[in-house]
Amino acid sequence: MKIDNGTGGSRETSTGKPARVDERGRESINFFTELKRRNVYKVAVAYMVAGWALAQGIAQVLPVFDISNWVIRLIVLLIILGLPIALVLAWTFELTPQGIKRTETADAMPETARQKKHTWIYVVVIAGVFSIGLFFLGRYSAKNATPRQSEAATVSQKSIAVLPFDNLSRDPDNAYFCEGVQDEILTRLAKVADLKVISRTSTQHFKSTPDNLPQIAKQLGVAHILEGSVQKSNDQVRVNVQLINALTDAHLWADTYDRRLTDIFAVESEIAKTIAETMQARLTGLEKSSISKTPTANPEAYELYLKGRFFWNKRSGADLRKAIDYFERAIAKDPNYALAYVGLADSHLLLSSYASVSPRESLPPARAALKRALSLDDSLAEAHASSGLLATLELDLQHAIDELQRAIKLKPNYATAHHWLSLGFTTLGQFDPAILEARRAVELDPLSLIINADYGWVFFNGRRYDEAEAQVRKTLEIDPNFFLAHYYLGAVLQFKGHVAQAIPEFQKAFDLNGDPYSRAMLGQAYARNGQQGEGRKILASLSEEAKSKYVAPYALALVYAGLGDKERAIEELEHAYQQGDTNYLFVIKTDPFLDSLRGHPRFDALVQKITGGK
Repeated sequence: MKIDNGTGGSRETSTGKPARVDERGRESINFFTELKRRNVYKVAVAYMVAGWALAQGIAQVLPVFDISNWVIRLIVLLIILGLPIALVLAWTFELTPQGIKRTETADAMPETARQKKHTWIYVVVIAGVFSIGLFFLGRYSAKNATPRQSEAATVSQKSIAVLPFDNLSRDPDNAYFCEGVQDEILTRLAKVADLKVISRTSTQHFKSTPDNLPQIAKQLGVAHILEGSVQKSNDQVRVNVQLINALTDAHLWADTYDRRLTDIFAVESEIAKTIAETMQARLTGLEKSSISKTPTANPEAYELYLKGRFFWNKRSGADLRKAIDYFERAIAKDPNYALAYVGLADSHLLLSSYASVSPRESLPPARAALKRALSLDDSLAEAHASSGLLATLELDLQHAIDELQRAIKLKPNYATAHHWLSLGFTTLGQFDPAILEARRAVELDPLSLIINADYGWVFFNGRRYDEAEAQVRKTLEIDPNFFLAHYYLGAVLQFKGHVAQAIPEFQKAFDLNGDPYSRAMLGQAYARNGQQGEGRKILASLSEEAKSKYVAPYALALVYAGLGDKERAIEELEHAYQQGDTNYLFVIKTDPFLDSLRGHPRFDALVQKITGGK
C-alpha cells in the first residue's frame, strides 16, 4: 500500500486499485491553500501581535491618567472583536501599489504590478517596538505620577470617613446630639462588609469642613469623606450631608433632611443606604435589615444614651461614673433599649482600668447588663464584643475569642472588636492572628491612641521588640503625652537591654497618669538596674497604698519579680486568682516581665489553670 503526502495525489488501496480522493477533503485542502495565498494567516498573526501590544500599552499607561477600568476593558474587548473583521477584510481585499483592491482584481494584475507581501513582517516589528515603548512610558509615568494619582491607585474606592458634624444649634450643649448623629451614621455603615469605614476615634481629630481634604483622606487611608451639620430645636432636627471624593474633590451627593426627633433613626438609615449605593457597595439582605434597625422608639432615652456615650469616650473615672448615670436613666425611659445596657456594661468594664475599682466590684453589674442586652437583641455586635471583653476579664479566654469573632461577623468594620480580638489571641500566645487583627484595627481606626499602642504591645508579647518599638514610637508621634505609650516604650527598651533608658519612660508614664501599674514598672526597673533600694521604696509605697485604695496584686507581683523574690511574686498572683482579682492575669502566659518565674512548678500550674480553658 502507498499513500501520498496529502497534497491531493492518487493513492492505492490494499487491493492495488486507484481510489478517488474525497471531494470534501479536496475542498478543505483548497480552502486552506487559499487562506495562505490571500495572506489571511499573516494578517491574523500581525493583528494578534499588534492587538497584544496595544492592550499591554493601554494597561500600562491609562491607569496613570485616572482612566476608569471599564474603559480599559472596553478597549480590550473591541480589539478582540476586531480580529474576525480583520480576517474577512484580508480575504476580500489585497494591498497593491495602486492601493487597496478586491482580491479578484489583484489576481488579474501582472505579477510585476503586485506588491511584495512583506507588510505583515513590518507590522509585527513595529508593534513590538510600540509595545516596548508603551511599557517604559507606563513605568516612567507611574514613577512621576502625582501623589493624588498614586493614592487613587492604592486606596480602595469603597472606603469612607465620616467627619465630625457641625453643631448649628443655638445651645452648645447639643454637641452630644451632633456627635451622636455622626456616630449612628458611621455605625450603620460599619455593618457593610463591602466598605472600609474609619472609626470615630480617628475622625474626631478633624473639623467637619476642613480645607485639606486630600491630606486628611491620605492620613485616614480613604477615598471618600462625608461632611455634615446638625441643627436641633426642641423636637425638630435638620441634618445636612454631602459626600465628597477626596482624591478628585468631586461632590458626589448632598441632601438636607428636616424631620421630627422621633424620625432621626430613619434619616440616619436613609443616609447610610444612599452612601452605600453611591459607592456601589454590595449589601446583603441581613446588612440592609441591620442598617434599617431602630434602637429605641423613645427620643428621651436616645438623648440620654448619647450623653452617656459622650462621657464614656472621655475615659476618666469621673466621666465613666457620669456615663453610668446617663445609661441607667436611658434604661429607665426605655427598659428594652439594648444599646443602653451595652453602654452601661462598657462603663463598668473600664472602671478597673481608669478608676481603681476592683474587678470583683466592676464585673458583676457588667455581666448583668450584657445578659439583658443579648436577651433583647442577640444580633447586636457591640453586645458580643463587650461580652468578649468580659470573658477575657473572667479568664474564659477561648469564649472571649468566640464572642469577638461573632461581633466582627455582625459588624465587619468594628475597630474595637478587632482590637480586643487581637488582645484575646495574644493572651493565648497566638501571635500571628493577633498581629493580623491588630493591623486591621489600626486600618479602621488609624489615629486611635489605644489601638496603636496595643498594636505595639502585641509585638512586645511576641518578643518582636524592634517592631514593638517602632509601633510605640509611632503612637507617640500622634500624641507625645499618651501615658500608655511611654509605659510600653519603657518595657521595650528594658527588654532590648537598655534598662537605664527605660526608667525615664516609666517615670513619664507615672507622671502623666499616676496609676499603680506605672509606679510598679518603675520599681521593678530600678531593681533590675541594680538600684534595689529604690525598688523596695516603691514596693513599700504601693503596699501602703493598697490598704486604702485598690492596687492590683499583679502590679505588686511585677515589683517582687524585679527584686528577685519569686516566691512572693507567685504568692501575689495566686492570691489574685483565688480572690477573683483578674486584673491583668489574662496575660500571664505571654508577659515577658514574668519570664523569670517560668519553670517554677507553682507558677506553671497557675498559668495552666488560667489559660487551659474552662
